[in-house]
Amino acid sequence: MKRYMAGGLAVLLLTGLLTGCGPVSDGGPGTDPVTPVISAESEQLPFVFTEADGEMFTDRDMRSQYGSGTRVTLSGKTAKADGDGVRISGSTVVVTEEGTYIFSGTLDDGMIAVEAGSSDKVQIVLDGVSVTSSTSAALYIREADKVFVTLAEGSDNLLANGGKFASAEDSKIDGAVFSRQDLTFNGTGRLTVTSPAGHGIVCKDDLVLTGGLYAVTAASHGLDANDSIRIGPADMVITSGKDGIHAENSDDAELGFVYLSGARLNITAEGDGISAGSTLQVMQGNITVLAGGGYGNGTKATSSGWGSFPGGRQPGGVSSPSSSSDSTSMKGLKSGGNMGIFGGMVSVDSADDALHAKASLVVADGTLTLATGDDGLHADENLDVTGGQISISQSYEGMEATHVHVSGGEIVLSADEDGVNAAGGTDSSGVSGGRDGMFGAPAGFGKPGGKPGGSGGMSASTGSVTISGDKLYIKSMGDGIDANGTLTISGGHTTVVGPVVGDTATLDYDVSGTITGGTFIGTGGQGMAQSFSAAEQGVIALRVGNREAGTQITLTDGEGNVLISHAPELPFAVVILSSPGIAAGKTYRLTVGDTAAEVAAE
Repeated sequence: MKRYMAGGLAVLLLTGLLTGCGPVSDGGPGTDPVTPVISAESEQLPFVFTEADGEMFTDRDMRSQYGSGTRVTLSGKTAKADGDGVRISGSTVVVTEEGTYIFSGTLDDGMIAVEAGSSDKVQIVLDGVSVTSSTSAALYIREADKVFVTLAEGSDNLLANGGKFASAEDSKIDGAVFSRQDLTFNGTGRLTVTSPAGHGIVCKDDLVLTGGLYAVTAASHGLDANDSIRIGPADMVITSGKDGIHAENSDDAELGFVYLSGARLNITAEGDGISAGSTLQVMQGNITVLAGGGYGNGTKATSSGWGSFPGGRQPGGVSSPSSSSDSTSMKGLKSGGNMGIFGGMVSVDSADDALHAKASLVVADGTLTLATGDDGLHADENLDVTGGQISISQSYEGMEATHVHVSGGEIVLSADEDGVNAAGGTDSSGVSGGRDGMFGAPAGFGKPGGKPGGSGGMSASTGSVTISGDKLYIKSMGDGIDANGTLTISGGHTTVVGPVVGDTATLDYDVSGTITGGTFIGTGGQGMAQSFSAAEQGVIALRVGNREAGTQITLTDGEGNVLISHAPELPFAVVILSSPGIAAGKTYRLTVGDTAAEVAAE
């Protein structure tokens, strides 16, 4: 049974402010960061990633050394080689055998191609190379077991398409770099990839980057692979007309994954920053994403520049797709399966969700700085935060999933709608460019015990919010915590700052709201106010009249010890307080602004 608010401080005549009392942290901005913790109880998570660097990268992927090999000198419209294994036809240079090939010079309109044996491993060294193909890929891997492209130390290299892709073989080539086999980039040099009519780097197998500095500009996806994209300690700047990094395999649901460990990425994408068809895993690194023009673009139904070469459409550019679902996915990091963030720094400014998992999402460590036109963290199934530091400065809803679990970390979020929402399932993101659209009107609308509103199509009373550790600070213009099901708080330090306007509540649950441990500080409106329905520690829940933002709230015990001190950022009319230091049945002194009273905890 829901417990509604008790009588208000406005009827109490005691006045005066307590002074000389040091504030107790409310978990808000400016508090000391919490040391990131990765939960040892991994069996409690909805899934466990087992992949590690040793499984994702081979020794040769990481090795950029090379010795003697065939040297190939490019000269405008022709080339010459000083050894075997190379076939030259005009401005097309074809590597035909396993070995190391060291390229230098310029091809004005040509191609470097690999057509070796199916078991051959080929190393292509780029040492001051500039290759442009007017109608195809500058580097084309047709056949080999695996090709390693090494960027020579101190070298500057360019691989570019000229603005058009002509059909070739059974399927067209649509990237400035195009590989049908496993492809690895390593080394310490620099590579610029330019593709005004298609993708930047395409791999129909596994694409690996373990070193080097890259600048990729493409009308479509910056990096595109079928089986996987794995990036180690490489530096990349990607500007794309569609997704910055895109991995997808339509034949095998376990493939099409993205693995990042030590990557330094700066991505500006008209579509998704990083899109993985299956899983997306971040171990370490520094990732910055601007997707769909940023959070201020969240109301747009489509991306106006979709499929165009950044800076303006070029002749032969990719036309806008007819499918609106393709043109409206403007998320920061997106996975078609599970997503895990286990370290590093992730900064996202996106029109749509900042982090979006079609299945479950785990944040175990790292620093996340997010601004979004829709959800900060979204999972269709489970959202687990076990560690790390998360700042969501702009969002429609801060955190949303069927089941939201917070057991560690430090979270500070600001939301235009609900701060935390156990929505019971699917997300409508992308339908209207990052907005939920019209709300439904459940049967209990506007009545005590009823729900003040919810997204049409969401299931009711099946979700859950569970908070058991560390710090969660919520500033919301809708409900602070909206559990379409159950709410359970058993530990940690939770602060909710909600508004006084509209049909909003500090807490909103359908089935039960239980607190058994931890500290909870909540303020907000009184129209639809709920307190906890069950508690194993004292709860003080009062209407206090309309109060201005910044009004000081102080709770002291009988000896004058300050138990809670808080000054909400938003106006409020309701105060809800609970902590292990508050015992049911005992009397405490509560001061709100210039009003003070003795109150009994329930």
